Amino acid sequence: MNAVPGTETSPVFSSSPADAGIVAPSPRASIGAIVAASSGNLVEWFDFYVYAFCSVYFAPLFFPKADPTGQLLNTAGVFAAGFLMRPIGGWLFGRMADRHGRRGALITSVLTMCLGSLAIAVLPTYETIGTWAPALLMLARLVQGFALGGEYGTAATYMSEVAVEGRRGFLSSFQYVTLIGGQLGASLVVVVLQHTLPEADLKAWGWRIPFLIGGLAAVVALLARMRLQETTSQEQREDKRAGSLAALIREHPAAFLSVLGFTAGGSLVFYTFTTYMQKFLVNSAGLDINAASEVMTVCLFVFMCLQPVMGALSDRIGRRANMLIFAAGGAIMTVPLVNALQGTTSPVAAGLLITAALAVVSFYTSISGIIKAELFPTEVRALGVGFAYALANAVFGGSAEYVALWSKTLGHEGAFYWYVTAMMVMVFFVSWRLPRRAPYLGDGE
Repeated sequence: MNAVPGTETSPVFSSSPADAGIVAPSPRASIGAIVAASSGNLVEWFDFYVYAFCSVYFAPLFFPKADPTGQLLNTAGVFAAGFLMRPIGGWLFGRMADRHGRRGALITSVLTMCLGSLAIAVLPTYETIGTWAPALLMLARLVQGFALGGEYGTAATYMSEVAVEGRRGFLSSFQYVTLIGGQLGASLVVVVLQHTLPEADLKAWGWRIPFLIGGLAAVVALLARMRLQETTSQEQREDKRAGSLAALIREHPAAFLSVLGFTAGGSLVFYTFTTYMQKFLVNSAGLDINAASEVMTVCLFVFMCLQPVMGALSDRIGRRANMLIFAAGGAIMTVPLVNALQGTTSPVAAGLLITAALAVVSFYTSISGIIKAELFPTEVRALGVGFAYALANAVFGGSAEYVALWSKTLGHEGAFYWYVTAMMVMVFFVSWRLPRRAPYLGDGE
């Protein structure tokens, strides 16, 4: 197939003998490309996370007949529904990126996310249009989930391919810097609104402001991404295996299953200690909603700063070692840490406990993109990373809040954290079987 117009390889890039499917940039070009690609990543994740942080305000407007926990359960269900579209987005955008180029897929994904965010910003409530309101909210979240399903795999692939060999762990960690930055930005906007608007106004209309900001910010990200250079050649994009799901499963089953395994546990524990924690602090620990938002803002900032540190560490000790530390730490600390959180009434103590958990999680998140990209060759890399990630993330990450709240309604909230622990044990065994040297992209341990 023909390449997307304007995506031919830039002359500042040169072929890499370690992986004929990619183009190795100069250090200066590498940093510039990562900044441009990650700007769109930040906007898309901001748009997606705004929903999680604002749901405590707009839940009664779309689900007025339920009790407070039931309203949160309904909004968590819609949040989870957004994840159900991720495998479709991961497959379609991954195929597009492998067959037509990374740049076109990155541009399309940010435009799609913009549409979903702006739709929520202007959505009528239950009082205005009745049951159409939650239905349209669901549709907008499906559009956002579809876009984000394509964003992760394509961005991870692109950033891994333009990163300089020997520093790929450090440079590709900026995918999660911007991912968390989007989450942090969403949290910060909510905190600012909490201090500038009365709670009644926030619940009535103020919650729409972050969605509007996210939609408009996508325009800036679009301009940055239009300047990206393509990392694959015409020959690579025309390979008959490019973007083929059949070729991916047939030729790389072990890599595909490995990504499914550690993404399942990684996504579950990530969403447990990020998006769900705000609700846990309010609904289970009994903290004030403003205090909970402030605690999570500080924790997310520290978490964001840890990403390059842990990414650089992986360049020295190896991705596999990072994953083993993450899995073992997650299995050991989850239940004791949550029990301690449940018994604290101090925002400072809660913040320290959550930060400790996120420090362990950062061993995985910092290398989340590169460790997947290194398992697949160029012709199926975007599809292999994106589809496998989106599939596991949809089932385990997207359901984290819902399962946690459901367990609470049954009176067995603690069962959820034992479930997280069991998944981390599984991740340890999957990580143990990872190759000690990267099969692709030219990096070893």
